[in-house]
Amino acid sequence: MGTQLLSINIRLIAKALLLISTLALSGCDWVVMSPFGDIAKQEAFLISISTWLMLIVIIPVIFLTIWFAWKYRASNTDATYEPDWHHSATLETVIWTVPLIIILVLSGITYVATYRLDPYKPISRISEDKPLPENAKTLTIEVVALDWKWLFLYPEYGIATVNEVAAPVDRPIQFKITSGSVMNSFYIPALAGQIYAMSGMETKMHAVINEKGVFDGFSANYSGHGFSQMHFKFHGVDDKGFDAWIEKVRTSKGNQLDTQSYLELEKKTIGHAITYYKGVEKNLYHDILNRCVAPGTTCMDELMHQDKHRSTHAAKHEGK
Repeated sequence: MGTQLLSINIRLIAKALLLISTLALSGCDWVVMSPFGDIAKQEAFLISISTWLMLIVIIPVIFLTIWFAWKYRASNTDATYEPDWHHSATLETVIWTVPLIIILVLSGITYVATYRLDPYKPISRISEDKPLPENAKTLTIEVVALDWKWLFLYPEYGIATVNEVAAPVDRPIQFKITSGSVMNSFYIPALAGQIYAMSGMETKMHAVINEKGVFDGFSANYSGHGFSQMHFKFHGVDDKGFDAWIEKVRTSKGNQLDTQSYLELEKKTIGHAITYYKGVEKNLYHDILNRCVAPGTTCMDELMHQDKHRSTHAAKHEGK
């Protein structure tokens, strides 16, 4: 029985080592742990430190499981047989103290990192060795999740794109994120963690890209049968490259993104091609966010304002 148990444990450990080796070899391009943006790098550090802290318990447990199976196998007549043993104060102290210390350390790290990496909070540095310049100008990008594509609007430049987005290296970025339909998740692993996109609501994410390159972005939340092809490209470029990209969009053959073209774009498509819009109708993002793009629709913020006014008026009337 002991020999069989040992054999089973050895096979399980061998399979686990094989899986770990496979992941390690395939992880050469694992962007989550080797990102190119400062926020994502800090998040990768949190993953690493949390894993190592948990391994303080996991590794001894795995080792002791194998060792106990070997030591107390049926064929080992030298092993001490103590069927009435039930308690050890020393063992209990170790079993509870070590995990408690790890939990306290993880709690402290999580508390500090949760505040420092709040996606709604503007970044406080460009990278670990590069502080944020006093005159740094934040680039605002408005993001709309559609079925099944991504719409990006640049209010500062009056342009929009579908399934392609660009930003200068070492420049703070503020993403304003919403959805035109169902709940989705905006994720660029090289840049920062995922942020949910919800219809009628706006979420935000602040980040910075530190290296030039073309990085994958996608939806990290299942949103229907076209979800698997809901991808886009994020271009990290220098200032000249960004100016050239803006000019390329402005001089493209694309149309203006107005109410009618948005309503057409909003229709469900799979594998939508990269599309440029050299102009954007004023307040379009506001109307998308407030679900009033279609003519004759009342905006949510206007409805809430009316409700607030009616409530205030009713309260004053009751007061009289």
